[in-house]
Amino acid sequence: MSNPFENTSADYVVLMNEESQYSLWPVFASVPAGWTNVYQGKRWSCLDYINRNWTDMRPASLRPADLNTALSGKS
Repeated sequence: MSNPFENTSADYVVLMNEESQYSLWPVFASVPAGWTNVYQGKRWSCLDYINRNWTDMRPASLRPADLNTALSGKS
């Protein structure tokens, strides 16, 4: 059996948790607790979404407060 995370023709979802961390997930798999579906598409499209949006690898709780405010769009 091949790895479902490496199927280039399959549909995937991009998940994000409360720490603003992202994960690539096969569309057929249940979303784990604590994660939210934020995007869906082909593997390359999902990876592009992650690369454009996950610009700070630190968990949100470890980022400076002013950066968290800027990323959330809140003032």
